Amino acid sequence: MHQQKRQPELVEGNLPVFVFPTELIFYADDQSTHKQVLTLYNPYEFALKFKVLCTTPNKYVVVDAAGAVKPQCCVDIVIRHRDVRSCHYGVIDKFRLQVCEQSQRKALGRKEVVATLLPSAKEQQKEEEEKRIKEHLTESLFFEQSFQPGLITMAILRT
Repeated sequence: MHQQKRQPELVEGNLPVFVFPTELIFYADDQSTHKQVLTLYNPYEFALKFKVLCTTPNKYVVVDAAGAVKPQCCVDIVIRHRDVRSCHYGVIDKFRLQVCEQSQRKALGRKEVVATLLPSAKEQQKEEEEKRIKEHLTESLFFEQSFQPGLITMAILRT
């Protein structure tokens, strides 16, 4: 007997969406970061339509905000920050990528990507380096102490 291969029933909103990166960080003092790329992957055996939505569309330009992804392919979506002002520093905006099957209208899945504008790449790098150094120093040496009457012992454990 020949069994027909059936495609699983796709439930609205439950299809995993694969996007990289999941966070965009723009730096006001580094113009090269004002344009970034999101890559949407389609690991499925069927084509997907996608749409990019944004909580603050006036701050961004999304090139090709809607389109299609062939089965087992990917597309790059270019996002440009167009309102780099200090009043937007630290504000978290969101992009939502919605996907549906090529022939359908209902959204099968979605993924949110957060975007933040920071004042300076150099400041951020300095803070991250200080944090790494601090973590390294606090995690480098651990002392195991045990107390027995009349005797103090100490062992050094390195990580």
